[in-house]
Amino acid sequence: MNAKVLLILRILFGLFLVLFGSNKFLNFLPPFEGMSETAITYFESLTAAKVLLLVGIVETLAGLSLLINKFSSLMMVILMSVSVNAVLFHLSLDIANIAPALVLLSLNIVLLYAHKERYRAMLLP
Repeated sequence: MNAKVLLILRILFGLFLVLFGSNKFLNFLPPFEGMSETAITYFESLTAAKVLLLVGIVETLAGLSLLINKFSSLMMVILMSVSVNAVLFHLSLDIANIAPALVLLSLNIVLLYAHKERYRAMLLP
C-alpha cells in the first residue's frame, strides 16, 4: 500500500483512538442515541467495574502510539481485542450504532495487514 495513504490512515486512526479513548475519562461526547435497555445496563456494568477505564487507557495509548509512530505494531495487536469486542457488543446489543466500531475494526485490520511482515515471527513457528 502507498506510504502516504498508510501515513494518513495511521494519523486518522490515532486521532480516532485518542478522541474515543479520552472520552471514556472526560465524557465530552454525547452518548449514543437509541440504545436498548439491555445495552445501557451492560454499558453501565462495564463502567461500574472500571472495565471501560481500562479500555480507555488502551485506546488512548494506542492512539498516541500511532501518532508518534512508536510501538504501533504492538499496540495494533493489543487493540485488536478491543476492536473485535466493540463490534460484537454492537452486533448483539446496539446494531444501530455499529458504525464507529466497524471503522475501528477496519482501520485496525488495514494497519495490521500493511505491516504483516512485522508479525511473521509471531505467527510462524
